[in-house]
Amino acid sequence: MSKVPITVRGAEKLKNELQKLKSEDRPRVIEAIAEARAHGDLKENAEYHAAREQQGFIEGRIKDIEAKLSNATIIDVTSLEQSGKVVFGVTVDVADEETGDELTYQIVGDDEADIKKNMISISSPIARALIGKEEGDIAEVNTPGGIRALEIVEVKYI
Repeated sequence: MSKVPITVRGAEKLKNELQKLKSEDRPRVIEAIAEARAHGDLKENAEYHAAREQQGFIEGRIKDIEAKLSNATIIDVTSLEQSGKVVFGVTVDVADEETGDELTYQIVGDDEADIKKNMISISSPIARALIGKEEGDIAEVNTPGGIRALEIVEVKYI
């Protein structure tokens, strides 16, 4: 599998979730299974089945996070050369040429993307249009509503 870029913050978030799953959630569900077993007949024990289902979810999530971290290339944008070019991890201020609206996006990995926080995936059409451009350049983005021109106002390596 190829390496997937992730920001330092994104990697830390995954590591923290993994730590919580292993040190808190997993022991809690194991204890719940043991307690449910103590009640006797497992065939009709809803607590037991719910705890086993929860355990399956936790173990699956642990495997998922471990796989993501093992295939990740952690990129610290603050250590990159600040050339003014749009690269993975930067925060970009853009102005929509048609409406004049100013927007700010941070280009992040697929798992970190959250449009509500203006964090867009590296594989999104907007990010793909912005990558490699510099301040003052116009990026043309293919959208369902047609081509949208975005002027790059500022590139921040934060």
